[in-house]
Formats: sequence, C-alpha cells, structure tokens
Amino acid sequence: MKRTIYIALGSNLGERETNLHLAYQLIEERIAPIGQKSSIYQTEPWGYDSDEIFCNSVVSLQSSMEVNQLLEELKLIEKEMGRKSKKGNAYEDRLIDLDIIDFGGEVLQSSNLEIPHPRMHLRSFVLDPLFEIAPEWIHPSLKVPVSKLREKLVEVGLEKN
Repeated sequence: MKRTIYIALGSNLGERETNLHLAYQLIEERIAPIGQKSSIYQTEPWGYDSDEIFCNSVVSLQSSMEVNQLLEELKLIEKEMGRKSKKGNAYEDRLIDLDIIDFGGEVLQSSNLEIPHPRMHLRSFVLDPLFEIAPEWIHPSLKVPVSKLREKLVEVGLEKN
C-alpha cells in the first residue's frame, strides 16, 4: 500500500543547497519519485548556537516502503553524503539531515523513531515549507492543521526558529 510521506531536509555545512539537491536525487533513486518539493528556506540553527545558517526544505512522495526500511535508507543517504555520527544528544552543524515528518498519517513510536517528528510543531523551518506544499495537512497526533501550528508559533514568538 502506498502512503504519502513527508521528509524534512536540512543542511548548514558545505555547499548547503547542493547538499539538498543531492539528497533529492538520492531519495528519488532509492525510495520514490518526489511528488512535491518546497522552496529552500534559509534559517538560523535551532536548539544550539552556530554561525552556520541552514537551508531547509520539505518533500512529499508516495511509497509502499515500510517505515523501518525508509528510516534505514534515509540514514544511509546521510552517511554516504558525509554526515558524521552525533557526539551525544546535543544538536550540531551537519552536512545533511533527513527527518521523517509524516508517514501516511500514522502515529508511531519506537526506541529509534517517533512519527510525526516530536518537535516538528515547534519549528518554523519544518512548518513553513510543509505548508507551502501541503497547506491542508493535519498533524496526525495533535489533530491540528499546519496553518494553525504556524499561527501558534507566531503567537508565542517562535516563528524565527
């Protein structure tokens, strides 16, 4: 069964836009054709201090791939593109970051994966590109449209994060 999947991409090291374009290509080669692709947004790092600005994007695709296989493919793409393993739990600069935002509207939680992404509703760098390509999208566990999640960030002053 094919599901609609949303993946958030981010890069703040090296040739950031080139990194995103390579990730798009690898996603299409290994997972499925990209149905929609947002613009590339430049954003400040979230959750840590860095002088390196991020380029962020969200893509949608249709795939019958199982969630663990999808996660494995995304991690392989990150590794092949040069992403280093994190040192601890702190956020850090990265060549590429690929996060599953939504997997067919399912709510999933395991030791290595939580869908929808647990902090996506707090991040304008995910919500803005997601709204661009899927303005009617509804958060599967919060049951709130992406438009309302974006409004909430503005209300609490987090829209720049």
